[in-house]
Amino acid sequence: MEIKSLASELNTNSYPGRGIVLGKSKDGKNAVIAYFIMGRSVNSRNRIFEENDRGGIRTKAFDESKMEDPSLIIYNPVLKLDGKTIVTNGDQTDTIYDFMKDGHCYRHALLTREFEPDAPNYTPRISGVVKPDGDYVLSILKSNMGKPQCLRYFFEYPATAGMGHFIHTYKCDGDPIPSFEGEPTPVEIDGDIDDFTDMIWTNLNEDNKVSLFTRFINLETGAEETRIINKNK
Repeated sequence: MEIKSLASELNTNSYPGRGIVLGKSKDGKNAVIAYFIMGRSVNSRNRIFEENDRGGIRTKAFDESKMEDPSLIIYNPVLKLDGKTIVTNGDQTDTIYDFMKDGHCYRHALLTREFEPDAPNYTPRISGVVKPDGDYVLSILKSNMGKPQCLRYFFEYPATAGMGHFIHTYKCDGDPIPSFEGEPTPVEIDGDIDDFTDMIWTNLNEDNKVSLFTRFINLETGAEETRIINKNK
């Protein structure tokens, strides 16, 4: 597979849905994380990211009076545990956290979960874990070509300077919305955290983007830099 431009992957797709990028900075010093959410409905767009008390972020209604159904849109996208960072697009973040806290693997956690119960889309659950040395894993739980049967895929990557992998919930816009297909896309990682954050936010579809979280983790010291951008202000 060729290494793609993350900017091009984003600006040529009006609706990748929710997306995770994990990788390593070009200088080799930092683990790199990005998570974004998009929305087409008023309920989905009515959200912001804010920091939680477990080293990550949670989603929150921007206008509580407009919140219709919180079940699939309010969750902790990012949590930290024992130097590992968990990133997902749903409440499976907590499932992974709880299993890992009890000494189990993220795979064991995800074997207890499946795609979201939002027929006919059956939105995939995408998940990642970044290890203290920068190596990372990604997973997708998706329907079987639109049938309510769960397919589970797991991918493991060594951290490579200047490279990351991008996985998202939807192949493109549609009705129903088609699920992501294939392996996570290898993408270039370049610039500092502000360059990286601006590149992603700028290239997400203006109408559908909602919030973005990015983090650089220094692999020698563990020091973190985090950025959060919310369209709703």
